[in-house]
Formats: sequence, C-alpha cells, structure tokens
Amino acid sequence: MSRGEEDEQSRLALPKKLIRPSSPGAPALGMEKTTVSAQQREESFRRGANFAVGGATALERAFFVDKGFEAVCPFNVSLSVQLGWFDALKPSLCSSPRACKEYLAEALFVVGELGWNDYAVMLLAGKSVDEAGSHVPEIVGSICAATEKLIKEGGKTVVVSGIPPLGCAPANLEVMANQTGGEYDPGTGCLRGLNQLSKDHNAQLRGALARLGGALARLGGRSPAGVRVVYADLYSPIIDFAAAPGRYGFEGTLRACCSGGGGGRYNVDHAALCGMPGRA
Repeated sequence: MSRGEEDEQSRLALPKKLIRPSSPGAPALGMEKTTVSAQQREESFRRGANFAVGGATALERAFFVDKGFEAVCPFNVSLSVQLGWFDALKPSLCSSPRACKEYLAEALFVVGELGWNDYAVMLLAGKSVDEAGSHVPEIVGSICAATEKLIKEGGKTVVVSGIPPLGCAPANLEVMANQTGGEYDPGTGCLRGLNQLSKDHNAQLRGALARLGGALARLGGRSPAGVRVVYADLYSPIIDFAAAPGRYGFEGTLRACCSGGGGGRYNVDHAALCGMPGRA
C-alpha cells in the first residue's frame, strides 16, 4: 500500500449508517454494534445489515455446479444473491428512489474479501494454481460490478477489501501443499503459489477499482458527487504477522484456532469447522 493510499484510508470518515454489521470494536469507532438475525424487526436494520454468508462466492453458484466442483456451498448465496437481498430490504428503509439515494449516501458499504471461496472451491476440485488464477479477471469483474451497483443505488463510501494470503491458512497448508508444488516461503512458512494467487487477485482488483473511480469521474455531471471507493489491504498485515509473530506477542502463527484441535503441524480439525457448535 502506498503512502497516498494510506492517507486516503486515514481520511475515511465513518458515516452514520453501516451496511454490513460492525465489529465488536465498533463502539470505539462511534458506531453501534450491529447484529443480524431472521428474528429481528425490520426497523433494526436501519442501524445496519449484513448480507455476507460463509462459503459465498463472487461468481454464480451455477458456474461451479456446471463444472462439477463439489466443494461449492450447497446453498445459493453468491454475491449476486446477496445483492438481491439488499434490493429486497430497501423498501423497509426508504420509500422512494430519491429517498433511498439520500439514505444510502450516508451509509458505509463494505464489500468483503470475496474471491477466497471461489479459488478454494477450484483448488479443492484439483485445479492447479494457474488454472484457478485464470479466473481472476472474472472474479474481480463480479466484485467491481457489485461495487458499481451500490454506487448507482446511492452509496458514496464503499470499502472493497482484497483477500488475505491463501497460502498462510492452516487448512490450506495441510490440504494443498502437494497440489501447489509444496514450495514454502522461508520467511513465513506459507505456500508461495497460493500467496502469489492472492497477490495477483489483489493487484487486479486494485487496478479495476482505480479504473472504476476514473470512469465515475469521467461521467461528469452524471457522476454521484463525493463518491469514494477505498481498497482495504488484508494481505500485508497478515504477512507481517506471519513473518514476525513475536512482534505481536505470539510464538507462532500457522496453527489453526478456528477449526483447530486436530493436532499435527497445523492443528486443523476438518470435522470441526468454523461456525459449528462450540467453535469460534
């Protein structure tokens, strides 16, 4: 991340409403913590709503089903479906297209680390890193199309995150070492090939977001005033942590916590996935 980009992120004002739930640290940022469940009253969604689902992909589920990729999520929860949920929620938030644009102009949209699951499904199906990487433009295109839709709906502040280093995830280290050539980075212990896939994805995403920003600027009077699309770098801090865990008070970084307890080098328990009862 360049210094200019760091400065741009540091200037990011936190709007009044949040579309996607705030983290437990949200009160420190001046936001209310947002929790989302099917039992909530519609009015509670005016504080924020989360459409993210574990296992969701940027590409359509049909793309994976048609290719026989069995590891794809059994539910249709892709990015386009989540955008449909957003459209369905809007009538409970605002009464007209103009009112919605005014309302959503004050919201912070977060388009999370989409792409991770897409690549994981492909790799678990036996595809090589190069084969998975050939789909980066499609995945990035889907993320940017979603970002553009949110802007057209009235959003003026959209944070779009890249993906973390795939090669540092304990489960990937355990399952995909042979498939990816087993070349480890001596500085981190992570798989080089998978991390390169993350870097390629992030580089293409940043470039595409920059082009999207330029396209909005060229629209002149038709462009929403004051729109900011901010790229969030999730890769660099995790690599820094993996390279020097002692700096952050840890002895090691590559043993599973969520989905942990399986013992072995990476402590992965594939029968106790994140989100299961008793798991983080």
